[in-house]
Amino acid sequence: MNVFRGELIPMSEEQKRPPEGREENLSGGDAFKVDLYFWLQALVMALVSLILLFTFVGRVIGVQGSSMVPTLHDKDMLLLQSIGYEPKPGDIVVLTKESFMPQPIVKRVIAVGGQTVDIDYAAGTVAVDGVALEEDYIKEARWDLYADNGVNHITVPEGHIYVMGDNRNGS
Repeated sequence: MNVFRGELIPMSEEQKRPPEGREENLSGGDAFKVDLYFWLQALVMALVSLILLFTFVGRVIGVQGSSMVPTLHDKDMLLLQSIGYEPKPGDIVVLTKESFMPQPIVKRVIAVGGQTVDIDYAAGTVAVDGVALEEDYIKEARWDLYADNGVNHITVPEGHIYVMGDNRNGS
């Protein structure tokens, strides 16, 4: 077994001096200014990075209300992906429509452009392109209060999506 045994050898005064041209003669005030400059530079870079991240990549949003119970609850926080996202049936999305509601709403995508949606209010089922959805994520299937509105067949226009809340009686 090899064992290295070392000794501490003190440095000479010449070895302790910085190399020629690298002396730092900063007074206390100047050192503070340099430190402050570097901290401000780091803070500005972090702030710019966060702004770019939340503008182009994603953002954080809070859920308001009970329309997505039991999947999401009031005041839950969501991290959203913005860039390169194409909605698919089953996805949870955040929508904004100033004429409808001033704050963003959170809903589940039921169908996308070109698909048909059939809603049977009596049975509490939703079918897309004739196939009933297995919606184990919904709170309850009864929608008695909508039974008289007559809307039961929708064709989703291209470039649009059809959404519903998971809490169908409170959405």
